[in-house]
Amino acid sequence: MDQHTPRGGLDDGEHLPGSRGEHVLQLLFATRDRASRFYERQVTDRLTPQMREFVARQEMVFVGTADASGNCDTTFRAGPPGFVRVLDDTTLAYPEFRGNGVLASLGNIMENPHLSLLFVDFFEDLVGLHVNGSATIVTAYDAARRHGLADEDMTAPGRRAERWVRIEVEEAYIHCSKHIPLLTRQERGGQRGPRRRPSGEDHFGVGRLGERPAEREREEAGKPAG
Repeated sequence: MDQHTPRGGLDDGEHLPGSRGEHVLQLLFATRDRASRFYERQVTDRLTPQMREFVARQEMVFVGTADASGNCDTTFRAGPPGFVRVLDDTTLAYPEFRGNGVLASLGNIMENPHLSLLFVDFFEDLVGLHVNGSATIVTAYDAARRHGLADEDMTAPGRRAERWVRIEVEEAYIHCSKHIPLLTRQERGGQRGPRRRPSGEDHFGVGRLGERPAEREREEAGKPAG
């Protein structure tokens, strides 16, 4: 997408990035000048060298997708630094490993290829990067054959990607550091704050919703059944 081609456009014919909805609200709330400066200085249709270096250091990303009806899903992906691969200045790819079998994000991509990525560096730069684009599901075989993402190039020890998601970049822009918390890295299994129950079990109690009320009451009171 050209840097000044709008995704939604305006009735007055102005050529700006972003949606028609945001343009309308900018006029309504008198933020057009600020928004125009942001579009001009911060929004690009490809990854700059600084963006590419930033992505290559990241260990996590938030992924946003929506189905054909606009129902949204936001998920989280993580791996060693650089698990999201920069293939060139307009193309990214990230691996999909074995999960719970729901395949919500991939299912949305099947219906609607529009995808958003949000990288946030909580540890050093305290800055974020938005990348919006069009996604394609790629088999592990094709990822290796076409993009050099071979088995020995997998991103998580002991795990192999079942497939990859390739993103053609349409726009990229900064998420400023305001309100991004500074976090500290800690090894898994290290000292943590108190937990009421192990996170690996039914942490949010969904499985208990199907129990009869008397069983739930006994469980919550810590009494054995029977």
